[in-house]
Amino acid sequence: MSSAQPDTRLRILKASLELLEAGQGQGVRMADVAKRAGVSRQAVYLHFESRAELLIQTTLYLDDIAGSQERLIPSREATTGVARLDAFIEAWTAYLPIIYPSARALLAMRETDEDAAHAWDQRMRDMREGCEAAVTALQRDGQLNPAHDPQEATDLLWMLLSVRNWEQLTRISGWSQEAYAAKIRSSAHQLLVMPKASK
Repeated sequence: MSSAQPDTRLRILKASLELLEAGQGQGVRMADVAKRAGVSRQAVYLHFESRAELLIQTTLYLDDIAGSQERLIPSREATTGVARLDAFIEAWTAYLPIIYPSARALLAMRETDEDAAHAWDQRMRDMREGCEAAVTALQRDGQLNPAHDPQEATDLLWMLLSVRNWEQLTRISGWSQEAYAAKIRSSAHQLLVMPKASK
């Protein structure tokens, strides 16, 4: 493998992300990515065997440059279920403004674009795993609200933290990011945490 290949891959991912964020829902074509990256269309397919793979890897590239794994360390290292829940909510709510441009584009594309739908659905499955881990920690500590079984609790947290809810409250209703994060945290506690465990 030549030393130029990793650089070419990064150029392609950067170009794909730029087009995704700038397109506001317009399709991102392999030819357009190749042109923006300054490579051939064949070179794009050499690194990404399908458009779906390119879109998935583009979302992972954004995670990488934005430090998504580092943001999740406090949640993963939390010693109680409530602490893990709070740290996960803090990390994700702070991350939403960063991923919103690409998320908005994928959401706009997903109804008519199978590759975009696949990329978005994979991204949301990954995020749901974080919700599930927080709920599992609550259950382990005996702090999960008995009104919900673990799957229901995970679904509720996943819903609370959705991009569409963030968009509705901050972009349409005019909430500040701070107010949004605080209300989501308090709502999650009311729904998911045993009253005696809530702060």
